[in-house]
Amino acid sequence: MMEVIGVDLGGTKILSAKFENNELIDSYRLIIPSKGTELEILSTVIKSIEIHMSSSISAIGIGVPSIVDQVNGIVYDVQNIPSWKKVNLKEILQNHFNIPVFVNNDANCFALGESNFGLGKEQNDFIGISIGTGVAGGVIINNKLYNGSNSGAGEFGMLPYLDKNFEYYCSGQFFQNEFKIKGEDVYFDAKSGDSKALDMFNQFGSHLGEMIIHILYTYDPELIILGGSVSKGYSFFKTSLNSALESFVYKPSIDKLKIKVSVDPDIAVKGAAALCC
Repeated sequence: MMEVIGVDLGGTKILSAKFENNELIDSYRLIIPSKGTELEILSTVIKSIEIHMSSSISAIGIGVPSIVDQVNGIVYDVQNIPSWKKVNLKEILQNHFNIPVFVNNDANCFALGESNFGLGKEQNDFIGISIGTGVAGGVIINNKLYNGSNSGAGEFGMLPYLDKNFEYYCSGQFFQNEFKIKGEDVYFDAKSGDSKALDMFNQFGSHLGEMIIHILYTYDPELIILGGSVSKGYSFFKTSLNSALESFVYKPSIDKLKIKVSVDPDIAVKGAAALCC
């Protein structure tokens, strides 16, 4: 029986889970002290792993919102954790737990999770887009995760767009920066039919559609899977997103394109565990 631990590290929380033969057995969430020191956050990560640790655990996989040196397991400039500029995460965790540790970008783990366990299981090629505090993607080609040399393939949010970049307009930052309101509050207001909230989502969908057009020109996928907290509002921005896609030149590609929303809240941590296989 193969037992591993998967870890999904976010800017505000961390989810860890124990897996037996690819089945999630137990999970645990902790709040991340995002403004804490490097050591304080490392202690939280270690605590989240120790909760599941036993002599039968053979490896640890962890997804981090950053550029990753995969060979050495070093993470750089972790999103929304200012103190993590350069952390030798693999070495630190391997020295602490004395088992192999695998580190990758969190959006890559999201896509890998969908490929192995979710909506992309029957699809050879697709793009996973995680939309939360930031926005980034994971690229699956021929059933394999394409990382790039620094786990940075799929960082669509960093592409220049208008006066900023796509992340500013295509993540939860959009609502906070443009309207001074949290995305989750916009979501609940939209559910109650609030016209201002619905208009915010319409604007958001138009921007996200423009980002997807860039993805279509680059990768020409038949499937895009949306995940992350903001994707829960898909019904409110679906129409404006599709309207934006109408400007894409190659109409047959749009006709074939499928956009789905992830239905598994644990898919990223499942992808992190899959790094161990």
